[in-house]
Amino acid sequence: MSFKFPSFMTAFFSSQPPNESSPDKGKAVFSGGDSDERRINQRFVARLRGEPCFWALIGEERLALNDVSLKGFSLPASSTLVPGEQFDFVLQREGVPDTIRGCAEVTSVFGGDSPSAGCCIIQFEGDGEERLQDWLVIHVILSATVRISEKDAAAIVCGRSLV
Repeated sequence: MSFKFPSFMTAFFSSQPPNESSPDKGKAVFSGGDSDERRINQRFVARLRGEPCFWALIGEERLALNDVSLKGFSLPASSTLVPGEQFDFVLQREGVPDTIRGCAEVTSVFGGDSPSAGCCIIQFEGDGEERLQDWLVIHVILSATVRISEKDAAAIVCGRSLV
């Protein structure tokens, strides 16, 4: 069963139906961003009410995440986070004693004055993937500016990236 996003969420990102007068033949209307985009799942800004709410422990360093999805996250870059490097992580959610452990790989370092490292999650320990999905569903519900059901939030979390 596929989920249909409400029109207010898809208006800017929807695809035009292909027709002879359309020069893009049905490509997405939104064309911003990097042409090397690898994201599959929607990513979420890792802030709630303007404050960081998702963290990663890498070694002894606790870093606030910039964004997070079911398949990865980005965080401030450091000298140890170089493309191709694999590392163990512990994800934390502000105010929640639970943690998620796993292994990730740095896929890119980007940004000028304050660079970020984009990381792909390679493996979760135990039921970490399911718990991250639960965390993100709650995050979507808490961040929404309109009332949203748990079912709709889960569809957003598990759905394709809108950007």
